[in-house]
Amino acid sequence: MAQHPKGDFDLSRAVWQRAKGDESESAVEVAFVDDLIGLRNSGEPDGAVLVFTRDEWDAFVGGAQDGEFDID
Repeated sequence: MAQHPKGDFDLSRAVWQRAKGDESESAVEVAFVDDLIGLRNSGEPDGAVLVFTRDEWDAFVGGAQDGEFDID
């Protein structure tokens, strides 16, 4: 289990998902475990996992939908 200041993200219970139709070798994957959300690179499944609270995840998704991360 990965120890994190936001709580314990139980990797053994993580069901990793990626965007539908994304068959690339290295994609972003997300897993929802209890009140935490994990994000990882599928090309490095044993690598680092970014952990977000629900509020942080909602803010990230909302920003992406509003174009806050668009590169011009």
